[in-house]
Amino acid sequence: MEQSRIAHSIGIALDRFIKNNQEQFQFASGELSQLLRDIALASKVVNREVNKAGLIDLMGGLGSQNTAGDEQQKLDVLANIRFTRALTKGGEACALISEETESYVDLNNNGKYVIAIDPLDGSSNIDVNVSIGTIFSIYRRKSAEGTPITEEDILQKGSEQVAAGYILYGSSTMLVYTTGHGVNGFTYEPTLGEYFLSHPDLRMPEDGKIFSINEGGYNSFPASVKEYIKYCKDKNFTARYIGSLVADFHRNMLKGGIYVYPATAKDPRGKLRLMYECNALAFVAEQAGGKASDGKNRILDIQPETLHQRTPFFTGSKNMVEKAIGG
Repeated sequence: MEQSRIAHSIGIALDRFIKNNQEQFQFASGELSQLLRDIALASKVVNREVNKAGLIDLMGGLGSQNTAGDEQQKLDVLANIRFTRALTKGGEACALISEETESYVDLNNNGKYVIAIDPLDGSSNIDVNVSIGTIFSIYRRKSAEGTPITEEDILQKGSEQVAAGYILYGSSTMLVYTTGHGVNGFTYEPTLGEYFLSHPDLRMPEDGKIFSINEGGYNSFPASVKEYIKYCKDKNFTARYIGSLVADFHRNMLKGGIYVYPATAKDPRGKLRLMYECNALAFVAEQAGGKASDGKNRILDIQPETLHQRTPFFTGSKNMVEKAIGG
């Protein structure tokens, strides 16, 4: 029976899967389904360009910084363009907020959804051929359709997401997403140009033996984080830190583990962006049975005050996160 179920699941194309499960969406009128297809389409284009980056001079920095103060890579800007174009042409989104732009991009006042996106997370790893990713969140706008976008539309809590996910550009390219009814993963088949369901109903192990943290900042970590690192080492846990948030998160999703980016002396409010990175992955984590916190508060309960707000981030296997934050 189990073999039959798996055989039936593997091979379902993303488009058909979205269509078959459209009734799960809170507002099942087709727009959200189309948004997910638009994101998938843009990711295929980005995947192609990532794979050819070394051949067509797309590696390296532009010599400029984004609004978060990070050096922009050529592929950062290119990926942002690809996703913006796909979502503009789709017409379902009223606004796009991106890590690569200072303010929101007004797409279509008649659109029903707001998209938050990190077009290419971990892009500093491009030059050394390490896995990178895209992170996205989808919110339903609060203002009336056809009217100008408001701050209330843009600055929504993570708990108000209607869908979220990520694309991992690695040894294979995967799209993982949730609409609040569990998490499913799709692997890209390049010869057919389509994503196929490969990881149905993903569940994050409640415990794990992997901890992911950049120990280079150890001396400025809070005492509680230092204590947790010592606990992990005393337990002979495995340290794994790729430096690409999506890749570290995905590994822990499958194998069990915790990812920690705490506040430091250099970044007292944390470094990761609440709107573009943490909210989406927190939603995915919780839907897979995991947990996400800033060390004190549930990530999804934090009310953002600015577009580029930062936060400490603890996410992964439920029991490991609770141990790390003392909960």
